[in-house]
Amino acid sequence: MAIDPAADDRDGGRDDGRDDRRDETRIERLDRNWGDILQELRAVQTGTQIITGFLLAAAFQPRFSELDGYQLVLYLVLVALACFATLLGLAPVILHRQLFGLQQKERIVKRGDLLLRTHLLVASLLAAGVAGLIFELALNRTAGFIALGVALVIAAVLWGVVPRLASRRP
Repeated sequence: MAIDPAADDRDGGRDDGRDDRRDETRIERLDRNWGDILQELRAVQTGTQIITGFLLAAAFQPRFSELDGYQLVLYLVLVALACFATLLGLAPVILHRQLFGLQQKERIVKRGDLLLRTHLLVASLLAAGVAGLIFELALNRTAGFIALGVALVIAAVLWGVVPRLASRRP
């Protein structure tokens, strides 16, 4: 669900039109939404940092020199995705620092939401790619492709199906 800071002051920033009975001003809602974005960033940054560390450490393993062309390309793509995800995790904080005190909270929340969604998408692709690489190295190329495919399907379900099911009214 996208954060809609311009929504009615009583709806808590939700865009489904239902009143969630919060008695907060527009600014209080923006502050709460920003706090939610930061909490979600903290959660995804930990996973991204662990994956990035794993990938960087892998290059120093004795078996790394045995990678074939496909494995090396996949590894480098994953390193690039990990670096991109790390930078995306920093972007909302950088945005906040740049616009802090300039009466731009609504812009910060909207852009922070977009950056967080992009970060989550990149982290999803990164996790799927790492699963493929690990299965490739531990078993074989076929297992790597299967693991990558399964992980991408799971990511698609999490991105597409789960939100739709969760937003259904009982």
